[in-house]
Amino acid sequence: MSVRSAALKTEGHGSLAARLDRIDWEAMARDLAAHGRAVIGPLFMPAECAALAALYPQDKPFRSRVVMQRHGFGRGEYKYFSYPLPDMIAELRTGLYPHLAGVANRWNEAMGVDVRYPDDHADYLERCHKAGQARPTALLLQYGPGDYNCLHQDLYGELVFPLQATVLLSQPGEDFSGGEFVLTEQRPRMQSRAEVVPLSQGQVVIFPVHHRPVQGTRGVYRVNMRHGVSRLREGRRHTLGVIFHDAK
Repeated sequence: MSVRSAALKTEGHGSLAARLDRIDWEAMARDLAAHGRAVIGPLFMPAECAALAALYPQDKPFRSRVVMQRHGFGRGEYKYFSYPLPDMIAELRTGLYPHLAGVANRWNEAMGVDVRYPDDHADYLERCHKAGQARPTALLLQYGPGDYNCLHQDLYGELVFPLQATVLLSQPGEDFSGGEFVLTEQRPRMQSRAEVVPLSQGQVVIFPVHHRPVQGTRGVYRVNMRHGVSRLREGRRHTLGVIFHDAK
């Protein structure tokens, strides 16, 4: 059984902006509050997923390549995009951000964090750049048999937008097996909770970068989140990571 997705309100594809407009964003926010993650879409069609994955062997779109095993991050590799981002990725990041900024502001208020986020992503990026965080953080990840990604948090400097997104570009059961997206939630004075989030090609999972508020019997408390990818058993898996703060 797949994770319930904040479904498109109408059928049909259209532009990416039109697809974003058809998302039930209130359902997305409820899923984030209840489960610490929300699945939307699919936002990308199979041909678009294939086109994004096909960028990986190229050098021009990227600023750097990271082999995870060299750094103790797991096995597999990823590449960070350069500015300007490919149109489809730039449109996705710009289009998602306004729907997440309100959630981020409510979360910070609940957790007693003073930081508030502007409605427009360009304004937030300006804030990042003034703080010395000017390198793009959008990335394309590639996994082969036996590869995995250790549990981690995508922190690239002092400024952190508290939500991020991952797009699955490959088709489970056809392109690969294994390689499940995993979230863990470390709760105060309690055992950690893990969740596997099934995704289909073109779907987007939205999840916390590091913290989220949870309503307890004695008020709101903060939980610490990490994410990773379980071991790929066979095939090849590509994903697109969308992080809304830039890096130092």
